[in-house]
Amino acid sequence: MKVSKQEKDRFLKKFGKQIKKARQEADISQEELADLVGINRTYMSRIERGISNPPIYTIHKIQLAIKSFLSFLK
Repeated sequence: MKVSKQEKDRFLKKFGKQIKKARQEADISQEELADLVGINRTYMSRIERGISNPPIYTIHKIQLAIKSFLSFLK
């Protein structure tokens, strides 16, 4: 199945917004979350803004670090 660039971009932006919302609900700063996950804060920012497409294991570590089940992972 071929996915257009626009669809991919929309998905990444929505994905990033959901991560940011969960992080804020967990009351964790972007820098704290990046440290917990083991990535650079600027990379975390790129994920939250929908610019970067993180590997599945990084997504898993983010989910574990914020101790929140994101609705799109359920």
